[in-house]
Amino acid sequence: MAPVLDPKFKQALADRIRFYNELGIYDFYRREPVETSSQPGSASADSALHVEEREDITPRARTVASTNIFEAEVSGAESVVAEPIQALKLIREDIGDCTRCRLHKQGRKQIVFGVGNPTADLMFIGEAPGADEDLQGEPFVGRAGQLLNNMIKAMGLEREQVYIANIIKCRPPGNRTPERDECETCSPFLMRQIEVIKPKAIVALGAVAAKTLLAINAPMSDLRGRWYDFRGTKLAVTYHPAFLLRDPRQKKEAWKDLQMVMRELGLQAPVQKG
Repeated sequence: MAPVLDPKFKQALADRIRFYNELGIYDFYRREPVETSSQPGSASADSALHVEEREDITPRARTVASTNIFEAEVSGAESVVAEPIQALKLIREDIGDCTRCRLHKQGRKQIVFGVGNPTADLMFIGEAPGADEDLQGEPFVGRAGQLLNNMIKAMGLEREQVYIANIIKCRPPGNRTPERDECETCSPFLMRQIEVIKPKAIVALGAVAAKTLLAINAPMSDLRGRWYDFRGTKLAVTYHPAFLLRDPRQKKEAWKDLQMVMRELGLQAPVQKG
């Protein structure tokens, strides 16, 4: 069983990992302990003696080695904050005026973090901000956002009751599809948002969101219509609202996906008046 880290030390560890991330270092490997010989005078014995002499100087080094360093990276400083609103604020402050990938040089105006209920049961995750979202700093506010709002209402919910975010938080130039390295750089912040919100269900909107979250390269026809276990949360896949605007015939299929989510959450569609 992994030891429990002191909160201050855990935050310091997360800060150090964040520092390496900003340098472009994302992969960490744990060095396995080296077996030493107990024979006096041997080089290995001298090394062991050297380690023993340093134990009183760096007693926490072994704790770091035996801890899941990726868990500390995903959790971040917000893991010691009980209030979700404050925890999300810490993540946003950590992002800052992000320059971690090329998108900050390609015309983005601002970070589009996420919006909605910080303790939502349902979370929608799209691909990337568009022009309207880049201007307003909020995801899904353009034509696709209006359709998403209607989809949410059809489920018997209001936009303010769910949480909405994207895989990446900067608009790609010309609304192009995000590159893989851009998704890999930005998605850890989304993972931290999910960890704070703890939704009962996630809906991935479109192929980019689905494939990034699930690490599955498959067509939408294969991804839809079933539940996936995603970090202990159920995840469903449906069409992106922008795609539905281009091909309205698929709205019936998207509604089937949303009905599956409604059954899971115990939601009832509102009664139509008239």
